[in-house]
Amino acid sequence: MREKTSRASAEEAPHTTPPAVASNAPVILSNEAGSFARSVLAERHPALIQQVRDAFPYGPRQHEALDVLLEEITNGVVQPLPPTEHDHDRWAAWGQEDFGRSWYDAPFLWAESYFYRRLLGAVGYFGTGPWQGVDPFAPFKKAELRGDTVEEELRALDALTNVPAGERATALLHASLWGNRADLGFRVTATEPEAAAAAPALVADDSDLLWQLLPVGAGSTVAVVADNAGRELLPDLILIDHLLEERHAERVVLHVKPYPYYVSDAMTSDVVDCLRRLTGAPGEAGRVGGRLWEAMATGRLDVRTHSFFCAPLPYEEMPEDLRKEFEAVTLTILKGDLNHRRLVGDRMWHATTPFADRTAYFPGPVATLRTLKSDVVVGLDQKTLKSLEQSSTPWRTTGTHALILVRQ
Repeated sequence: MREKTSRASAEEAPHTTPPAVASNAPVILSNEAGSFARSVLAERHPALIQQVRDAFPYGPRQHEALDVLLEEITNGVVQPLPPTEHDHDRWAAWGQEDFGRSWYDAPFLWAESYFYRRLLGAVGYFGTGPWQGVDPFAPFKKAELRGDTVEEELRALDALTNVPAGERATALLHASLWGNRADLGFRVTATEPEAAAAAPALVADDSDLLWQLLPVGAGSTVAVVADNAGRELLPDLILIDHLLEERHAERVVLHVKPYPYYVSDAMTSDVVDCLRRLTGAPGEAGRVGGRLWEAMATGRLDVRTHSFFCAPLPYEEMPEDLRKEFEAVTLTILKGDLNHRRLVGDRMWHATTPFADRTAYFPGPVATLRTLKSDVVVGLDQKTLKSLEQSSTPWRTTGTHALILVRQ
């Protein structure tokens, strides 16, 4: 049976005990007052319902369904999908221990995932009517690709064209790591104070090992499991271009979500939007876009998806066909916080728990590029952990710190 006990918040959890082993670390729930997980369910999800409602001219049926969902997550208990839904059986199995209980008492990862599935159902994404297949998060994702900020970030690529390959690789890796703080990653010259200021926020850095696993000219295949669209997907694509152009990889497989998920998660349509944004840009960004467009035409860049990417399950429970895909590549790079949580398990691990222990099941070498936006942390050394805890800042959840962890 799943653990039902509540847990202390991240900042209150004891950090002097030995690292947790096996599955002894408590599953993260949302029922602890003041916890990050509770704030997501109690504040972020209701706000998102309103944002989605305001973004489209939905009809009465959609508004009524959104009202029902809002009331349920605020004051009710978790209800199953209607039997007529195409994925009813899957969610019935995944949620058999959680239906009928408070949303706050369900595991945080499951509750988040199910909320987004219910939101899609409320707006008719999976239905047969006029709103079928209309991404409720598309306005937010497309807005990120417009404006002067993206222009400035893409122009920064021009300064990297004559930088030595090693420095350029570091800059682009950090840009992909920081996502919507990509401008900090692009600017790596000594005259840029922003780059120097960002360095201490990297709390674990296995980037040397990452590059060792991808020697130039070795004919490697790299799998990249994307996280967010918009400004965060752009630096991911630029990093992929670097891997191909500098022959760290002969081929890259980019895995994206099969349908909208967690507001800004990337789908194939978002990859296309980003490629169009790049190809339409001047200078080096436009050249990157052109190379990536051609790489897709020749199969050197392959975009794939799988239903498991929208499942409320850890990667340890991935299906056999996906396991075989990851097993066949030289290195799998997982982007972002959600992928990291699913990779190591959404539990309150001791922060010094070895990353290699938590990913021993993964079918091949694996790397995670993640800004910290939730309580889950592994792979830190004791000195770093002590320094972070003494800083008296919410370093686990605000996106101000990041890590690069690799298991070969």
